[in-house]
Amino acid sequence: MIVLAENPLITWEKLPDDFPIPDEPVDNIAQPYLAEGLTDSLDTANLLPENSLVASNYVVCATLDGKMVLKAPDWMYVPTIKVPLTDVNRSYTPQLQGEIPTIVMEFLSDTEGQEYSSKPTYPPGKWFFYEQVLKVPNYFIFEPKEGWLEAYQLDDLGRYKLRQPDANNRYPLESWSLCLGVWEGTRRNRTGYWLRWWDQSGHLLPWSLEQIEQERQRAERAETAQRESIPRLLKIGLTVEQVAEALSISVEEVQKTIIE
Repeated sequence: MIVLAENPLITWEKLPDDFPIPDEPVDNIAQPYLAEGLTDSLDTANLLPENSLVASNYVVCATLDGKMVLKAPDWMYVPTIKVPLTDVNRSYTPQLQGEIPTIVMEFLSDTEGQEYSSKPTYPPGKWFFYEQVLKVPNYFIFEPKEGWLEAYQLDDLGRYKLRQPDANNRYPLESWSLCLGVWEGTRRNRTGYWLRWWDQSGHLLPWSLEQIEQERQRAERAETAQRESIPRLLKIGLTVEQVAEALSISVEEVQKTIIE
């Protein structure tokens, strides 16, 4: 057992190409669904800059007292990377390749305790790594079966402090103008609890499929309103041609509505 120094020397080195990465299976079938959902709504809302990095179960590196440490958060967000994305195709080293992640999430699995591990021996626990090494400002732990969410934020002493949710049971992220909370429903073939984003006005950020459906419904309502306006316009004396021009539709469409 290797005990790390009380204040280990932290350096930021790129993972060597021949460094073996543990090929660990995903602990819970819900994990990839949850991660995909978080990213999908941000992408749909155009909130992911081109030089940002969003990753799931992806290796983050740091070197402690000369020993490489690897952790793979279930989901993380890095506001800015300063190298081409192709340079982080195997792992990501903060400070060297870009900023520290501002958000890290872990979804509780059947292997209990890992997400809360502050083990200071090598390799250190996840909590120790995120808090003392990376110093990630926001750490979220989510239990998908029962739907509870814990939020931790670094305090002035560099320690994680448990946050309390707002009146809507969500957690505002000041630097991002978004709130994170729990939502219950169905996406794809999974029904259960999900992590969702809300804007500051309290509007739920839709997933791409939800946005497509919303656009379809809006188009249907617009088409219905247009069709309903045709008899009214004809009644006030407009010709078929004038109605078609006013509504930017063809004469045939106006005539079809009259026949129906």
